[in-house]
Amino acid sequence: MNRIVVLGGAESGVGAAVLAKVKGFDVFLSDKGEIKEEYAETLRRWEIPFEQGGHSEKLILNADEVVKSPGIPETAPMVQKLIEKGIHIVSEIEFAGRYDNARKICITGSNGKTTTTSLIYYLLQNAGLNVGLGGNIGKSYAMQVATEHHDYYVLEISSFQLDNCYDFRPDIAIITNITPDHLDRYGYDIENYVRSKFRITRNLGPEDCFIFDSDDAITIAHLDKIVLKAKALPFTQKGEVKQGAFLRDDKIVVRYEESESEIYLKELALGGKHNIYNSMAAALAAKAAGIDNEVIRTSLKTFQAIEHRLEPVLSVGGVLYINDSKATNVDSAWYALECQTRPVVWIAGGTDKGNDYSVLQDLVKEKVKYIICLGVDNAKLHASFEGIVGAANMTDVHSAEEAVQAAAKAASEGDVVLLSPCCASFDLFKNYEDRGDQFKEAVRKL
Repeated sequence: MNRIVVLGGAESGVGAAVLAKVKGFDVFLSDKGEIKEEYAETLRRWEIPFEQGGHSEKLILNADEVVKSPGIPETAPMVQKLIEKGIHIVSEIEFAGRYDNARKICITGSNGKTTTTSLIYYLLQNAGLNVGLGGNIGKSYAMQVATEHHDYYVLEISSFQLDNCYDFRPDIAIITNITPDHLDRYGYDIENYVRSKFRITRNLGPEDCFIFDSDDAITIAHLDKIVLKAKALPFTQKGEVKQGAFLRDDKIVVRYEESESEIYLKELALGGKHNIYNSMAAALAAKAAGIDNEVIRTSLKTFQAIEHRLEPVLSVGGVLYINDSKATNVDSAWYALECQTRPVVWIAGGTDKGNDYSVLQDLVKEKVKYIICLGVDNAKLHASFEGIVGAANMTDVHSAEEAVQAAAKAASEGDVVLLSPCCASFDLFKNYEDRGDQFKEAVRKL
């Protein structure tokens, strides 16, 4: 019996461990930190041996294969020891894909992937399909493969998850866009990051589909460097395409094989230029999955915005508070600012990932009246924007409650308070969900 060691005891790792157990492997899970009790209880229930608070080399370096959680970088000492010993390391996505015959729609990209993934899942549910949601969102993909049966999976897949994928093959692969992100994990070289994203296309065949933003210069530049065997389905807001999605007057037009359908922009549930792209990608995936045009139109009209992504919280004293905590990079914040039509009090900051804030400066000049810096080190934000809004219109805070109180003082009736941080959350919060939840709770206390 082969030995599988899982590194990381959160959603991804525990799901992989359960799947390994179900498939009859000798499995052991190790986490350098503390494992949440809910995950520890799952491991006990499945009688999976585990450790926390450190790694035991003798229990790890005898593995035949290691499933590594995406949050663990390749530079981690234990990962380096595994590499030196020649032990094969895979991601949960790669491991689970070996035991799954369902059709898979897989979405990656720098921005919009969670919204696009959620839209596609909603579309497939409305079409009456037996579909699971997983990857970087919802329940572990491996756990579902181990304990459930679905005919379709819609999987949001991060670059970190793709890094250790080798044979995994989607039926429909989507790259929403590529902008500089996570460069701290990729040697501050965007080409390394782009190559990771494009791993989603490496095993596509002629019967598969690749959906992509043909307005995205980075995507198109890399697409010219690879051999793509799949059916190419671009989406664009800059012209017309023979196959794919584009704008005609005030409508999205979707062309797939011999079919053409339309939906008015004013009918879309999600507003903003970025959500037109997301809706196009979702509609194309649905068409490729054989879903009826009317189901697609109705679903795009009735979809509800996802939590922490341009989520309206409350209007207090004529000021609208918006939770966009999931905006962890510059491009996400750009989209959030771009779609605002009222003066903005902007809450930004956190763990910088190699951000270039210069692309935001014109939007800040046009839209933002005051900036609240929510982070341990806000020097880069001050250097980028003090010259635009003025030093008197920037302040530093170190909690969500402080940020909301400062925003309430700075805002006037008719303004928007926008939490769209541009940065990761790990300096002051557990994750972006924790940051968003604390923001919403603070708003409710006003």
